[in-house]
Amino acid sequence: MSVSDRNILLVTLHAKYAHASLALPCLAACCRDLAGVRVSILELTVNEPRQQLLRRIMAEQPGMVAFSCYIWNIETTLRLAADIKQVAADTLVVLGGPEVSFGVFELMHANPAVDFVVKGEGERPFRQLLEALDGKQALDGIENLFHRDNGDIVAGLSGNQRPALEMIPSPFLAGLVDMDKPLTYYETSRGCPFSCAFCLSSVEGQVRSFPMARIESDLAWLMEREVRQVKLVDRTFNYDARRADQIWNFILDHNRVSHFHFEIAADLLTEDNLALLRRVPAETFRFEIGVQSASAETLLQVNRRADLQKIFDNVRRLREDTAIELHLDLVAGLPGEDYDGLLSSLQAVAGLKPHVIQLEPLKLLKGAPMREIADRLGYRYSAAPPYTILTTPWLGYGDICRIEDVGRLLDLFYNQGGFAAALDFMLERMDFAELFDRMARAAQGMDLCGRSTRRLYELFAELAGPLLSAADRLLLYDALFFDYCRNEMPQQGRLPVFIAGRQHDCRWPVLRDLPEGIALPEGSRVRGFRFSFLHDYRLDGTVAAPVDVTFVYVAGQGRGLQVRVL
Repeated sequence: MSVSDRNILLVTLHAKYAHASLALPCLAACCRDLAGVRVSILELTVNEPRQQLLRRIMAEQPGMVAFSCYIWNIETTLRLAADIKQVAADTLVVLGGPEVSFGVFELMHANPAVDFVVKGEGERPFRQLLEALDGKQALDGIENLFHRDNGDIVAGLSGNQRPALEMIPSPFLAGLVDMDKPLTYYETSRGCPFSCAFCLSSVEGQVRSFPMARIESDLAWLMEREVRQVKLVDRTFNYDARRADQIWNFILDHNRVSHFHFEIAADLLTEDNLALLRRVPAETFRFEIGVQSASAETLLQVNRRADLQKIFDNVRRLREDTAIELHLDLVAGLPGEDYDGLLSSLQAVAGLKPHVIQLEPLKLLKGAPMREIADRLGYRYSAAPPYTILTTPWLGYGDICRIEDVGRLLDLFYNQGGFAAALDFMLERMDFAELFDRMARAAQGMDLCGRSTRRLYELFAELAGPLLSAADRLLLYDALFFDYCRNEMPQQGRLPVFIAGRQHDCRWPVLRDLPEGIALPEGSRVRGFRFSFLHDYRLDGTVAAPVDVTFVYVAGQGRGLQVRVL
């Protein structure tokens, strides 16, 4: 079973091409100095045909294929493992990652193609596995490694001995991370200070930080190369307020163009943190903040320790005093929260005016304590990944479907932007949560995916228009068309349905009719459109006098469409 002179192929299947692996480069960095072992990385996506995936793996002529497994790729990964054994029976198959770290015996019994499973953090046991296969130690002595022995499945030592983070070489400095992807993942710590029942971080134990010198070296390396998007995967980046300040200060002192995404706990922000964050330039930091529920009683039932009042106060201060982009998360289906309670949580979060609101039904992840709570309380959930809840004692299946529709409509009409005037108009007449609830009820059974820009604005009109009187409906369509014109040039003969009756208010001026003095990039294509609106939405939409507004559309290679409102 020796792996010397064999190609060790580390593989993962991403949900999207834009994603890049951090786990596999860390594994490779820890093993690359082993004598006679060649480690390479292959990153694929679940969207590719399975036969094509198999061809790409087998083209590397691997002696061992080690898969990184998550809820989005486990089913395809297991099929590939079986196919690999059919094509090359001597190829060793190893699984690791959160999706295979629980229920290992059942998984290996059901999937005989799997030779080894590494549970939990993989750098230490995976390196020891390679050494054991070369006869340098016994398999039975490796913590958190499961293997087969004469038909039996054997678990190695069970323990919590995790790798010392200072001993993991930087995969960036080693040149092992795919830097061609638009998104780069990075970690400064592992573990989480909280014990939320719905999250696997609740079983990871104490928080550990990489050495500050290593963190600053990696961040400097990324910023020098002007990496556009860096997403830190730390579960609670600001668990130590002084440490967070040190890293944020380092970024602000050295950054040129990079954008950084942090997952933080808003109630842990200190006055020093908030003072520093006022320095952050626009389009530089994004904070993801897990509110989960605005009910303290509900959070208590899942061991979520959070000061809701402080969370809300600090988010308001971030929104008012900083240029940081704020993403707030809600989880639907937590114990004790019914549909009305979920709408109350949504309304409370919307009142903070975050840039993005993420709303998703609860997923009962393997290994998370929430599974035991759910089984005890009588939850029903899908047996297949991603293990989404189907019913709870407080939510029926129809409620779950409506929540999914609310979440999708939030993505379409709020999170992506482009509907500011129309939303302002609607929110003068009803609450935020009521609006999205009523639109979701109207959207029941509709396909909410894959719509063109024009069709998306027509969908808003279709869902929101019937909620208004006839007079208000005309005003909504006016505001909605202003939003549309700021995103796409109206085409003659193809106006959105909701505004088609106002063809007489449209003009398509030629270039010479546009105002003078418009600075245009060289090689640009320029077109114009003019419309007589009932309100002046360039201000705040409250000026009721009709006004002619000119839109200038500037397109150029590599620049996309730029819209100027005159």
